[in-house]
Amino acid sequence: PPYARCLRGSNMIKNLKGKVAIVTGGSRGIGRVCALELAKLGCGIVIAAKTTEPKKNLPGTIYTVAEEVRKLGVKCLPFKLDIRDSKRCVECVEETVKFFGRGPDILINNASALWWQRIEDTPIKKYDLITSINVRGTFAMTQACLPYMVEQGFGRIIMMSPPLAPIGYSGRTAYNVSKFGMTMVALGVAEEYQEENITANSLWPATIIESLASINFKLGDKSLWRKPEILSDSVLHLINEGKDFSGKMLIDELYLRSRGYTDKDFVKYRCDPNVEPPKLLMKETSDMWVFRGDVKKLNEDDEKSVLKSSL
Repeated sequence: PPYARCLRGSNMIKNLKGKVAIVTGGSRGIGRVCALELAKLGCGIVIAAKTTEPKKNLPGTIYTVAEEVRKLGVKCLPFKLDIRDSKRCVECVEETVKFFGRGPDILINNASALWWQRIEDTPIKKYDLITSINVRGTFAMTQACLPYMVEQGFGRIIMMSPPLAPIGYSGRTAYNVSKFGMTMVALGVAEEYQEENITANSLWPATIIESLASINFKLGDKSLWRKPEILSDSVLHLINEGKDFSGKMLIDELYLRSRGYTDKDFVKYRCDPNVEPPKLLMKETSDMWVFRGDVKKLNEDDEKSVLKSSL
């Protein structure tokens, strides 16, 4: 049954029975884990993602995750969503209202596309693709949810995107435009809805997170990765924050440390229990990157990568 969960640095993570969360990109990886952890607290879940049939190297669908959620004793709506389609974003929220009898209380903007290439190696079609998924899709999904959050007097919106930074653009300019745009949507919501008990924050990992992306793109091995639960635990804390905790650009580890976590608490997130993974995604080490974009061209990308020996 749903229960209130105790996490380090917090008295209790509140029972979320009666609340509804939409998780984009929820058919696998970080989105799936976030959906399951929210469901354990009694939250109704909408799995909003494209995959309805498993594919080679991409197991998991909106239906398989929905079944996992239902086994936890809560209702779940699997919704096929190409987040580039703004009409489908609106329909996703409308179907949420029909299915649960209320609008979304929580939105996890997790759906995203990866592209780490130089400007001259970025076709405009690829630029349009990643910006339409990352920032435009996030904007459309957030816009569709906000009226219901205002009406219900509660909203918690989390963008899986990095803090704005003046460095770390080499080989990632197009990607950064799209991901920083997601963060800017959070900052805009925080300012515009600060009196409505609606918060918006961005959340980003300090390390590479174990996922099909890290596996398929060969982003190192388990010694470099943390489990996605570090992000889902951060999400639970963020949902538990008050209405004044908004407009923050957060790194998972730093945020959890601010909530009382110590070195010992991070051991459980290691994929290799004997190795503490390096913080390759924090801006202080932002030049430690490889080129990635097409899984069929990994050898070519490795040839032009910087610090590829670290992977």
